[in-house]
Amino acid sequence: MSIKNNLLHIKSTLPEHVTLVAVSKTKPVSDLMEAYNAGQRIFGENKIQEMVDKWEQMPKDIEWHMIGHVQTNKVKYMASFVSLIHGVDSFKLLEEINKQAKKNNRIIDCLLQIYIAEEESKFGLDEVELSVLLSSPAFKEMKNIRIVGLMGMATFTDDQNQIKKEFQHLKSIFDGLQSLQAANCKLQTVSMGMSGDYQLAIACGSTMVRIGSSIFGGRI
Repeated sequence: MSIKNNLLHIKSTLPEHVTLVAVSKTKPVSDLMEAYNAGQRIFGENKIQEMVDKWEQMPKDIEWHMIGHVQTNKVKYMASFVSLIHGVDSFKLLEEINKQAKKNNRIIDCLLQIYIAEEESKFGLDEVELSVLLSSPAFKEMKNIRIVGLMGMATFTDDQNQIKKEFQHLKSIFDGLQSLQAANCKLQTVSMGMSGDYQLAIACGSTMVRIGSSIFGGRI
């Protein structure tokens, strides 16, 4: 199967309200261009330097999503062009994104990463940290970021019931925040689900899925 055929097949299975992020990390520009030529405009990378390199080489109507764990000292390299930062998991990181966005005269959209898995290795805010962050006066002063939704990653397991429970948990946190609408917080996106579990994620309320191997094939 070609990248184009894979992409068109996946798109045909997605409801209209679900955004597809093509996870292109480690893939060469030629592969991304095949997806681009098949109509894909949103690509997700997990290393900032790799994303910068691809951004420089590729058409400028692409939306670049940073989907990996972000180190604060690297934010400046992508602040001029990144469309959405998925894994915002600390107040310190949000402050840095706000600072770098201001330098570039931009407002950068962010998703807050919520810890929903039963694994120690996953990053994210718990519900108390989330509540403290969103209600803090310092957060409300941030004029150059916009929180547009929540992101979460389920436990890496074959237990569908556990994954479903974690996805539903994220959706319930999202629903619980709907009354909170600050100037820099407009919650519309629930980003959850990857190649292996995106259909379950959509059934649980996901509006954005991150799919890599099902489009580009596995890692070489």
